Amino acid sequence: MFIDFEGIDGSGKTTLSNLLAARLRRLGYRVAHAREGGELRSPIARRIRELTRDSKLLEMSPRTEFFLNLARDAQQLEEVIAPALARGEVCISDRYLYSQLALSGGGRGLDMAALEPGCELAAQGLWPDLVILVDVEPDLARLRKRLGKLKGEKATDSDSRKGLAGAGLAVRTREAFLALARKDPARWLVIENNDQPLHVLEQRIVEAVVARLEGRELQAQSINPPRSSPVHVPATVDEVEETFFRTLDGLETREPQLAVWLLGGIPGFAAHQRRLSFVERFPGLTVRSLGGLDDEPSWALRELLWEVVPREVAESLGSNPAPQAMSLRERLYIHAPTEVLGGLKKNSSPEAWVLREHALREGRLSEVLCGLAGVEDDAAWEARELGVRRGLYAEVARSLIGLASPRADALRESLVSHDRLAVLRSIHGLDTPFARQLRVALEDKALKLVLRSLGGLSTDDAYALRERGAPLTKEALDSLDGLDDPRAWRLREAFVTRWPATVVSSLEGLPLTERTEALVLRALELTSARLPVLRNAYRIVATAHTLAHPSERTAAARRVGDEPSHPAL
Repeated sequence: MFIDFEGIDGSGKTTLSNLLAARLRRLGYRVAHAREGGELRSPIARRIRELTRDSKLLEMSPRTEFFLNLARDAQQLEEVIAPALARGEVCISDRYLYSQLALSGGGRGLDMAALEPGCELAAQGLWPDLVILVDVEPDLARLRKRLGKLKGEKATDSDSRKGLAGAGLAVRTREAFLALARKDPARWLVIENNDQPLHVLEQRIVEAVVARLEGRELQAQSINPPRSSPVHVPATVDEVEETFFRTLDGLETREPQLAVWLLGGIPGFAAHQRRLSFVERFPGLTVRSLGGLDDEPSWALRELLWEVVPREVAESLGSNPAPQAMSLRERLYIHAPTEVLGGLKKNSSPEAWVLREHALREGRLSEVLCGLAGVEDDAAWEARELGVRRGLYAEVARSLIGLASPRADALRESLVSHDRLAVLRSIHGLDTPFARQLRVALEDKALKLVLRSLGGLSTDDAYALRERGAPLTKEALDSLDGLDDPRAWRLREAFVTRWPATVVSSLEGLPLTERTEALVLRALELTSARLPVLRNAYRIVATAHTLAHPSERTAAARRVGDEPSHPAL
């Protein structure tokens, strides 16, 4: 029997497919997994995959990508899947040719009918007996994926080729998967992985597969377990806090690490109470959730944990230049030099340069460059010139973020041939002639990064780009964060149905006017208060309330400081 798992990135298909393989083996079945532990079994297929993921290959066309992916799957079929089936084993794959139809047809926009003959040729008549589509909301999948990168200590600012197209690619790919499932219900089973415990999903899948193996008919195309109690959709912004924390507390029983991570940047007494309940189990994630927070309880947690999780404490400081942050960095440097140096952006103070000079004596030029964004004194330019001579092109480009001078643009121009994406990231918020030209050159190759680079810009060119990008991907709305002009509002209101979570997050920093509240409540209504939208809504409400009532924030800080059950580590 040939079983294929499909779904967008972050859906959980890899985890569930490996759990199924383990369970079937315990039940006595001989099982081969074509991607055991997330790694393709065929060395040739792995090499091909590296090509299709390489974000530097910006000129690779959707058709080229399609044929390379076909070659990868054809090699897996020849080398792994067909031999396993010939031996009489149950063979499980994590992606097969359906992924190429969904990605290239749905995601990239190629003609699905034109793709099908190529897939038939690659399959040689061998298609799965059962396809399990693990379906998940793309916003939630993205949150889980980013959390997985943090837990695996992978860079969170790196992009695969798919990632460069923006989050809309996953939305369109998911829609294509669901359409494929509807066309062939006898072969496809759809299981939703939004709000159920992993062990429940695993058991349902095992039962469905064993029924097939034993020749019993499945009762329905969908094997989704009963939903948990529906979330109350807030009717006013005053109800958002209670709904969010009730949902978060339910999430804690299923995915506790995701629950603590979703507290990131949320101020207030209620959020800090939850952090205290998480801190013993997940000190690193708890501290990461303090990013952007400058209240007394946040500083108390940093002081408590700086020797336990120094890297995470350093990252939670962001680029805060305050004396309290600099004092803590001095203590953290020996334990977390990379994170400390990266937090010195826009900081040309003597204290910052003492740390940088110490790092340069230790040979940490790369790390120093990554913390030079926004710094344009003579010492910073000397470091950049040294970086160029040593071939640290991406790091030098990062050091140019926030600099709009002709000297900065001249250096960017010299770096384009070495690392276009790093240079593109360096023009965030800039409206120089070079920045405009680079956006035009890369719009069709790295749309996500082009749109993100518009942050804070309200020029005609910036809005024209957003208007072209908004139907395709959410990053057009990401770049509206904090903008309060009529064109920003028109875009938000036009695309709240398509990108509700992003529209809500773009309101951060704006006062809670009647129009703001109406848009937040509209997004919650459209999504039945799904977690990604609900979390963004509460962050907007809590941040606006904190800014409007600083005295309440101070009182809450005192209450938390007196908390008798403060955890000891």
